[in-house]
Amino acid sequence: MKVRAIEPDDLDDIAGACLVALAAGAGDDWSVPAGELDWTCRRTLDHLVDVMVFYAVHLASRATGRLPLARDGDQGVTIDDLLTLTRATAAVLSGVARAAAPGARGFHPSGMADAAGFVAMGATELLVHTRDILSGLGRPFRPANEHLNLVLARIFPWAPADEPDRWAVFLYECGRAPLGDRPRRDPNWYWHSAPLDEWDGTVKRRTRPPGWR
Repeated sequence: MKVRAIEPDDLDDIAGACLVALAAGAGDDWSVPAGELDWTCRRTLDHLVDVMVFYAVHLASRATGRLPLARDGDQGVTIDDLLTLTRATAAVLSGVARAAAPGARGFHPSGMADAAGFVAMGATELLVHTRDILSGLGRPFRPANEHLNLVLARIFPWAPADEPDRWAVFLYECGRAPLGDRPRRDPNWYWHSAPLDEWDGTVKRRTRPPGWR
């Protein structure tokens, strides 16, 4: 299946779709767990703001190592404000990616990512954590196959291409669910953020605990 390269405009579209779905539950109880995560729904949304800033800062500065966190969550911010911040910081990331010079790279533990890698990581964070939050709130969520295919092709190049249920494939690659007779991926699942021509053909796995734990 031939899929075009993911672009910054796609991140804007994915953020928009996710935020419409999340805003529908803005009046719900966000202190409940976000699906199977240890975080609450509110903490998971705050993480989305953090990670968009983290990605944008590392790409913009062409960082070669991990930088300190650029913000700290304000517990007084409302859910509506956090949704606004999520949309704004996703736009910052897409804007940085759009303006990045050809060949620009920035640090990520999964590899020195290019602009498309950061866009795809940002899109993955939005999609999977929107699902986590809405699962916790008891609300449905299913993104467009076009969005899923763009992300899968870029940072999960090993994902099964013959499985028609692309949402099931995405959740499998993100360690959220089994896929047919394939058991759920273990907690060390990971993605490929460096340019695709640097992929060695293997399924990438995390070798150390994530920095946000």
